[in-house]
Amino acid sequence: MFQGLWNVWYQIREIYPPTPKWGVDDIPDQTGKVALVTGGYAGIGKLIAKYLLLKNATVYIAGRSQKKAEEAIDELKQITKSDKIHFLSLDLSDLVNVKKTAEEFRKSGERIDMLFNNAGIMIPPMDQLTKQGYDLTWGTNVVGPSYFTILLLPVLLSSAKTAPDGKVRVINVASNANWFAPKGGILWDTLEGSNPERVKKGSPESAYSQSKWANIVFSNELAKRYGSQGIVSTAVNPGSVRTEVNRHAAPWTKWFLETVIQSAPDPLGALTPLYAGTSPEAADLGGRYFWPWARVGIPRKDTNDEAQWKRVWEFVEEAAKRVA
Repeated sequence: MFQGLWNVWYQIREIYPPTPKWGVDDIPDQTGKVALVTGGYAGIGKLIAKYLLLKNATVYIAGRSQKKAEEAIDELKQITKSDKIHFLSLDLSDLVNVKKTAEEFRKSGERIDMLFNNAGIMIPPMDQLTKQGYDLTWGTNVVGPSYFTILLLPVLLSSAKTAPDGKVRVINVASNANWFAPKGGILWDTLEGSNPERVKKGSPESAYSQSKWANIVFSNELAKRYGSQGIVSTAVNPGSVRTEVNRHAAPWTKWFLETVIQSAPDPLGALTPLYAGTSPEAADLGGRYFWPWARVGIPRKDTNDEAQWKRVWEFVEEAAKRVA
């Protein structure tokens, strides 16, 4: 019971954070650094790109829609007066496309100092699947970005060797929804579209919460495996802000979120990912979880289970073998 009360307190502190002590003006100069932001042409990802460009970084935004990307790039160029922004075509729900995009980026010879695994979806219908037949939420929020990260490890590791501080950052965007994941974190028989149990046991809400739980778990395993080689892997809750991710929510849920819970996105929505990705102090915080706004926080206790870290990682590796 005592732990349950603490859990409620932690959730309240995530949903209703205090006034931030760190802001976008505190972002260090990013001259010479390269960031890759998935979902970088809308919502929080677009804000991350904006503030990195204002601090002289080179930014690659990755997503499915070239039209939306071109519109965002034109807008960001006007706002930031920087032309150091580029588009990568990336569909996280199709592992063949994920592999193709990662290979093309590796061939370019470009470095990566910050990888923001920002793109994701929230509560689409349970009958929607990825190209490889996984639950759409699980595939898009977990398998796709995790596989993309693994494929980019050679770039990240080589970039760390030439970075001034010997480090690069991987920022995995999670959510306070990790607190609502099923017992044990993941309902493993709801992940494959061919499993008849998935619709009986799962729901759009549980699918989303377990995907955000898994984002933290994958981030922890990445930190464990590669932290000693300069990869600073963290998971972040960017905070409750109004973005397009609400599009699948029921009308009353969308109204409640946007009226009662969520704040205006700019600049608050970008603060925590940017803190994890750019602040000098966060360079020593690999394996940690950040609360809004730019605070080290506490995720659900069972995200510390190293056996589950390994199990999520190995699930992604098995999925990768199917498209090898």
